[in-house]
Amino acid sequence: MTSSLSLRRRLAAAAVGLALVLPGLAAAQSFPSKPFTFVVPFAAGSATDQLARALGQSISEQTRQAVVVDNKAGASGMLAAQQVARAPADGYTVLITTNTTHAANEHLYKKLPYDPVKDFVPVTGLGKGGQVLVVKAESPYRNVADLLDAARKAPGKLSFGSGSSSSRVAGEMLKQLAGVDILHVPYKSNPLAITDLLGGQIDLMITDTSTGVPQVKAGKLRALGFSTQTRSPQLPDVPTIAEAGVKGYDMGYWFAAYVPAGTPAPVVAKLNELLVAAVKSAAAKSFFEAGGVAAWTSSSEELAKFQAAETQKWGKVIKAAGIEPE
Repeated sequence: MTSSLSLRRRLAAAAVGLALVLPGLAAAQSFPSKPFTFVVPFAAGSATDQLARALGQSISEQTRQAVVVDNKAGASGMLAAQQVARAPADGYTVLITTNTTHAANEHLYKKLPYDPVKDFVPVTGLGKGGQVLVVKAESPYRNVADLLDAARKAPGKLSFGSGSSSSRVAGEMLKQLAGVDILHVPYKSNPLAITDLLGGQIDLMITDTSTGVPQVKAGKLRALGFSTQTRSPQLPDVPTIAEAGVKGYDMGYWFAAYVPAGTPAPVVAKLNELLVAAVKSAAAKSFFEAGGVAAWTSSSEELAKFQAAETQKWGKVIKAAGIEPE
């Protein structure tokens, strides 16, 4: 009797487990069967937007399904992250984002409308890049030393813009390591900050290469320094900010894809497969080469571990820069 009861319990447990697995397998088998929405936390023209559109082109070619890019700029990416966190967990709404929403924001804001870990399933990394310190082409500052000298002579007079946490923290790190006081002016996205920089409303910014380098090559902006420990292959004559005299300066950024928590594992696996192939596509390669970004893919588990390490790293940088959560 006891063994019979035990058998029935095991069979019941197996049935429950099967009931949980089968819908995910069925969803994966038919996935994708409708258009995707790629939600981007920044405005059209930003590096993240450009990458999302390049990936979307490849996904459409692979699946014969349309990919709609939804630019949800503002609030340092929080609006977009919240939108995806609340979306159906079916794999059709994908957050194409950066370390802004998934490593930095929790250290920059006292309260987030989303949880970077609990509300999402990591899909894959997409790319890693550096940033460039730029001023207007007509600016009197010819190099980093000129800029910092001016900042020291008139504390709080110069201003820097930022449209992402990467850009913001890069500017704050410059202030902290160089010991200067420069006013921060926030924007919804880096392209909007670039517009004001060109118009003379702000004095400088440290922006992603996809946004800044084309303006430098067009002669509209002047590049003074690069943010990572090695020079940009696009701007080989531009020294790193550390080389220019700000010892210890090193600040890059990364792109990654996430879906809402609860998305079936087989769907996540299929989406990972599609995005990894998309990163290798001609459209994506053009973006990476033009923006000086390195392609980077991962498994869901690898991205989760990377995100955890990056969150800790960004927390230390933000604290060292003296940035108080808003």
